Amino acid sequence: MSGKDYRPCVGIMLADDAGRIFLGQRADMATPAWQMPQGGIDPGEGAEEAALRELMEETGLGPDKVKIVARTAEPLRYDFPAELDGAIAKGKWRGQEQVWFLMRFRGEDADVRLDAHEVEFSDWKWAERDEIVPAIVPFKREVYARALAELEPYL
Repeated sequence: MSGKDYRPCVGIMLADDAGRIFLGQRADMATPAWQMPQGGIDPGEGAEEAALRELMEETGLGPDKVKIVARTAEPLRYDFPAELDGAIAKGKWRGQEQVWFLMRFRGEDADVRLDAHEVEFSDWKWAERDEIVPAIVPFKREVYARALAELEPYL
């Protein structure tokens, strides 16, 4: 995988008032594959702008339904596993470099619309912090654990 760059991305840790975290079941996976909203930063777009756009696309939640509380000091990286190299981003990227944002949910559960854009999640739930890392696909777990550790004081 040498010579490939990391795709610039954002991750969104959306928390409710009880401190539970939004997890979505990936629509393209038949087996359990939960994750938080995430996605690429488009050319000319800032990380915060990308995070709000990705949240809207994946959950239907606009900026009026969330408050940005914190972000990771530095981007967090993970590599794609070798067996998925061609399947993820057509083999163009080595992995992802994500700026994580903690956002406080200011809406009602009924405001979540998984079909607001291209459907990425087939289901969603509020998860306790200790449920999150074990629910994530193995190659992303370290980044999730690091994002949780860094942002947890703001929950």
